Amino acid sequence: MKKAFLIAATGSGCGKTTITCALLSTIKNRNMTLRAFKCGPDYIDPMFHKTVLGIESQNLDLFFSSDEELERIFYAENCADVSVVEGVMGLYDGISTSSNEGSSYELACKLDIPVFLVVNAHGMGRSLIALIKGFLEMDTEQKIKGVILNQISPMYYETISRQIELELGVAALGYFPKVGDINLESRYLGLKMPNEIEQIEDNIKKAEKIISETVDIDRMLQISVTGREAKSVSEIEEVLHDVRIGVARDEAFCFFYEENLKLLRKLGAETVEFSPIHDKVLPDNIDGLLLGGGYPELYADKLSSNIKMLSSIKDAISRGVPSLAECGGFMYLHDAICVDGTEYPMVGVVEGTCSKKERLVRFGYLTISENADSFMSSGNKGIKGHEFHYYDSTNNGEDGTSVKPGGNRSWKSAHISENHWWGFAHLYYQTNVGFAKAFIDKCIKWRNINE
Repeated sequence: MKKAFLIAATGSGCGKTTITCALLSTIKNRNMTLRAFKCGPDYIDPMFHKTVLGIESQNLDLFFSSDEELERIFYAENCADVSVVEGVMGLYDGISTSSNEGSSYELACKLDIPVFLVVNAHGMGRSLIALIKGFLEMDTEQKIKGVILNQISPMYYETISRQIELELGVAALGYFPKVGDINLESRYLGLKMPNEIEQIEDNIKKAEKIISETVDIDRMLQISVTGREAKSVSEIEEVLHDVRIGVARDEAFCFFYEENLKLLRKLGAETVEFSPIHDKVLPDNIDGLLLGGGYPELYADKLSSNIKMLSSIKDAISRGVPSLAECGGFMYLHDAICVDGTEYPMVGVVEGTCSKKERLVRFGYLTISENADSFMSSGNKGIKGHEFHYYDSTNNGEDGTSVKPGGNRSWKSAHISENHWWGFAHLYYQTNVGFAKAFIDKCIKWRNINE
């Protein structure tokens, strides 16, 4: 039977990602087919799963996805022997402090899968019992089936693990010892990119070797057996429009929801990747342009030096090629990006400059709607997304209105016209398929006019 579980933690920084990657690598070596998932809108953890471990990974987000959408992604389209979900922040952390809404716990309940809780035991003795007990008391659906202790000595684990099982009745599945040279480093937007971390593969192999010796993988997989069958879900009918969309994808632009690209393909688009850093011009015969998020500020010099690509993109947009740009891609379209006091010229179709601020700007989930019917059709209901960035623009745009969940805060945002939608928000197209259809329709229209 198939197996599935969610790796959660008592809070951020407990070692959840290191342990998840080590478990994935260990299970993969057992010749079992694997799928990885990430709770929430995070881009970087799925890149670790896919780039470093070679395991397909997708986001599962409760703000973006309906129950039917979650069912489709996790069950209907998932044929893996083992499905591993990496949680976000602490187990019960979500959209608000008054409920479990949007949390890893809510996701585990909706998917009906067990939770294995990672607990940072550093500097703790019997208080570990109290900490775990508190998490168990909030577990009204009894999803927490086991704990993994991090940063603990083998000798103390032998003692405390017996007490955990005796007093709390939850499985003590193993531990990860204090190891100084295994560290998945962080930066201001979270984890560093996999290709930035020295010897990342060696670190994962070290972690895998440790996990295989200190965690009872067989017991975990036995607990994770699920007999749940996929329910029937509605599908978007695939069409063929022969539309070519250029997708900027390289070191600087690497934040994409695979579900977004998959939807564009279902609606008839061929996605053609190119590199704003390494390529000199856009791909031939493209009918649309997609500039995703990433870290353009880290590659500002290389992006600015590639004058032929800058000109190629500016010329395409000036000729009316339909375009989408979000966060890093939006920054790239500005006159310049300012890094450490130096301004690096960019594409120049958005008048303004982007520069780093002292704290996160407009952080969190949002729903954005057009202030006038331009890109989408009349009566559009808006599209959901999120913002997570330290850089801001002198010209964020005023063609849309972004609203936080609950409607307690809103602001003007985005540059929107009949053939483009540019802004800081990362959008999730499945929350309004009409948005993706509108983009495809504009690409078709542009192609037909210019044939």
